[in-house]
Amino acid sequence: MPPPSPSGDAARPGPLPVFQYDDVDSPGDVIDTLLLTDFVTGRHPWARTVRLAKVRAGARLVPERAVLTRTAIERNRVARLAGGDGWTVRVVSWRGRGAEVTVTAVDEATGAAVLDEIVTGGAEPARRDTGPMGFWHQNARRGAQRDTRRITTPTWADIRANYPAAAAARLDALMVATPETVAGRLLLMHGPPGTGKTTALRALAREWREWCQADCVLDPEVLFGDPAYLAEVAVGEHEEDDDGEEARRWRLLILEDCDELIRGEARQTTGQALSRLLNLTDGLLGQGRNVLVAITTNEDLSRLHPAVTRPGRCLARIEVGPLSHAEAADWLGTSAGVPPQGATLAELYGLRAGTSPAGAVPVEIGGYL
Repeated sequence: MPPPSPSGDAARPGPLPVFQYDDVDSPGDVIDTLLLTDFVTGRHPWARTVRLAKVRAGARLVPERAVLTRTAIERNRVARLAGGDGWTVRVVSWRGRGAEVTVTAVDEATGAAVLDEIVTGGAEPARRDTGPMGFWHQNARRGAQRDTRRITTPTWADIRANYPAAAAARLDALMVATPETVAGRLLLMHGPPGTGKTTALRALAREWREWCQADCVLDPEVLFGDPAYLAEVAVGEHEEDDDGEEARRWRLLILEDCDELIRGEARQTTGQALSRLLNLTDGLLGQGRNVLVAITTNEDLSRLHPAVTRPGRCLARIEVGPLSHAEAADWLGTSAGVPPQGATLAELYGLRAGTSPAGAVPVEIGGYL
């Protein structure tokens, strides 16, 4: 049975909802359904959901005055249902992945006050060296899903020395880009593994945070193979500003290690995926969306499909290679152990930790498994 409605709701009766369950439903699914009972009947016409990227240690997320009516403990999450005078709350906590709070209420003032109380008391204060990033994936039951969490975002000034001079110069220009200077919607970063491509993108998310929202697509092969998923991501979800209003900003979609998507034989091996990528950047799908797409790859630029690298399509094409011998020795503070051909950033961290570099034998870009 649904949790009893507070007496103040009795003046607004609604039809009794009917729910069906089978053996694939879990106790958590039951709580999800019970949450919606008052919303479906109209007793609670207001509802809102907020996701907390990280929860303060020891926070209950359920107000002390609430009556707890259901608890479902599952393998990787705990769901709770509670209610108060004119409102109901469902809290889902994931191990290591934050929480989701949904409140239904008799009106906006009541619901917003409860939600603000929970978020204020439960959300862990953000560290200064972190920033929000969205993570898209296709959920088999719910379709396109976007989860937000805070990740470490270094400043460009702090990590610039990790890159060879040519790459650093190109990244300098990229870091100070603004909506007015954007020319091209595709950003390509290519080079061997361990050269810091992902770290550079995290720094880019920080430098662009005032005008651009960064989202990482966890399943790019699914994204460009499913038109409905692609359309959902293209429309996107926007973060809220400090006043709780939706901030309409540019969005940067990050696709990591997409070698098969953009190499020369992509049209033959991935079907329509390459065409859909190009349509998102400068075709009809991308019109009016203010979407930028950043792709990292281990492929050499000469092996990429010419449609991807044609003039005017790319905002930047940056090769991020190993540091030269001199640059690596300067970074490490000594030339001991640095191979004559230089070393990647990962190899330098290995040397600093006392392990041997993996770059003793030169390897061609594009030849990685």
